[in-house]
Amino acid sequence: MRQSVSSAMKTAFSAVAASLLLAGASSASTLPKVIYNFTGGNDGGNAATSIAVDSTGNLYGTTVVGGQFTCGTVFELTLAGSTWQEKSLHSFGCFADGKSPHGGVTFDAHGNLDGTTVAGGSGPSCASDGCGLVYSLSPSGETVLYSFQGSPDGWGPGGAVAYDTAGNIYGETPDGGTHGQGTVYELSRAGSTWHERVIHNFTGARGGGTGSLGSLLIDASGDLFGVTETGGRYSAGTVFELSPSRRKWTFKTLHEFKGAPDAGSPYGGLVADGGGNLYGATYYGGANGMGAVYEIFQNLRNEYKERLLYSFKGGADGSNPTSTLIFGKPGILYGTSSMGGGSCNCGAVFTVQAKSGKEQVLYGFGNISNDGAFPYYGLTPDAHGNLYGATVAGGLYGQGTVFAFTP
Repeated sequence: MRQSVSSAMKTAFSAVAASLLLAGASSASTLPKVIYNFTGGNDGGNAATSIAVDSTGNLYGTTVVGGQFTCGTVFELTLAGSTWQEKSLHSFGCFADGKSPHGGVTFDAHGNLDGTTVAGGSGPSCASDGCGLVYSLSPSGETVLYSFQGSPDGWGPGGAVAYDTAGNIYGETPDGGTHGQGTVYELSRAGSTWHERVIHNFTGARGGGTGSLGSLLIDASGDLFGVTETGGRYSAGTVFELSPSRRKWTFKTLHEFKGAPDAGSPYGGLVADGGGNLYGATYYGGANGMGAVYEIFQNLRNEYKERLLYSFKGGADGSNPTSTLIFGKPGILYGTSSMGGGSCNCGAVFTVQAKSGKEQVLYGFGNISNDGAFPYYGLTPDAHGNLYGATVAGGLYGQGTVFAFTP
């Protein structure tokens, strides 16, 4: 018999889960429609990004290349009548101000857009082009909050950031740190200056390795939940929790993936339901070795256990998801797969029922020039039940797209 987590955890996660439910979803489904085609010029290209939505329905994200200096952009899409208009809010200059932003942006409490770049910054070379940074974009321009140094603080952050109630910023790096396996970092502000500290160094093996590109999940108590792509007893990745206690963080491995036929190698982050159960997707593993959707729950002895919900089959079914899942209609998880789907093997939009594990493919990307290819970073809802995502390739110019649909 399965039991969800304790009452305290239920309370802590309830606000998080509620914010991820689609509000007022329409009963009429529509197929994904491309609302913008990137050209690779000043508007950017390779949209390896999640989509952020503001209170008026404008969309925001990042491109890895393109822009004025060819090193990536932060963009805005605004609906004018029936047409979406794109505006480049910032072009990265390749050096001290960052290069190659991945994962998209997150709104802070002041409405600024914060994110990371995998390269650039004022630190050492790391991969010959800087160690990456965390930035904040306001109407007055970009501010670099922190440039990574490689060791001991990590390098190559390529995911969206998360905030606690005090406004501190948290994220993971896939590389660097004391053991070269990546880190979990915290940025806190004192006056006008941001200070970085490593709150955990991944050790590899039982301590997990290769910090995920998915953003961290923070509960109402300030605990952080995330995944590593490698490490663990079986070298197939882990689920972990970091809990604050005064000035010290306590690290706990909640689950170690075994790989096929179990899930393995989680690239995206975690999502929680109202009972505090955690859900995610893995790139490898599952019964067919093509990825899986899993649940992490606590049993009657408060031990964390895993339930494999679904194993991808490839082909039209989709395979190898890299996205962080979201809850859509009650009890239904929505996500994207990076492969499978349509005839070009370039991804799909899918749902999985959290209780039964039943999967449904809503759309398979197959007409590269019209609908894009490879939706790596999943879906984002707006207040009206519409879902938005991006592809890193395809579209009219082969540089990626932003798409929308109503489930």
